[in-house]
Amino acid sequence: MTPPKILVAFYSTYGTNHAMAEAAAEAAREAGADVRLRRFAETAPKEVVESQEAWAAQLEKMKDIPEVSHDDISWADGFFWSVPTRFGAVPSQVRAFVDTLGGLWQSGELAKPFTATTSAGNPHGGQETTLLQLYGTAIHFGAIIVTPGYTDESIAAAGGNPYGYSALAGKFDEAGRNTISYQARRLVEVTGKLLP
Repeated sequence: MTPPKILVAFYSTYGTNHAMAEAAAEAAREAGADVRLRRFAETAPKEVVESQEAWAAQLEKMKDIPEVSHDDISWADGFFWSVPTRFGAVPSQVRAFVDTLGGLWQSGELAKPFTATTSAGNPHGGQETTLLQLYGTAIHFGAIIVTPGYTDESIAAAGGNPYGYSALAGKFDEAGRNTISYQARRLVEVTGKLLP
């Protein structure tokens, strides 16, 4: 059987979603997938990024990770996206990329298995609404949504979000790593079943 190709795409301002994406990529590889790790391009003005030392440092830390492209989208058999919440919504950097996908959408290249994770500064900072917005977009893609649900005990151990793992910013821990690993393996398994 051909290994499923999984695109792990993330946006990260201070590092939490970067770490989560790395964990997802590692777990997907261990599950037998061919994986590309990519980051959504930073669209905030340079002076805004550089005005916050931690933001600028994180951008520098990720500089060797390629930005996600249309080629990556076409290449993939399944998608794992990790993004922070911004006022209960998907970050504009991610929305800006999505807004370029019209041609791929029209050709059916977005209709693939999709799962997502998120983070926020507090437990009720919009994690579920962010994931639901991502899944709403994926539904427009024609994607098959692959949530973890309550299908593994790691979900409850990490806070119990059935939509996808959600972390407190800066507090990605071992329980979270276990849940993301499970979520990535589940995506690989579902994607593999749909390959010809």
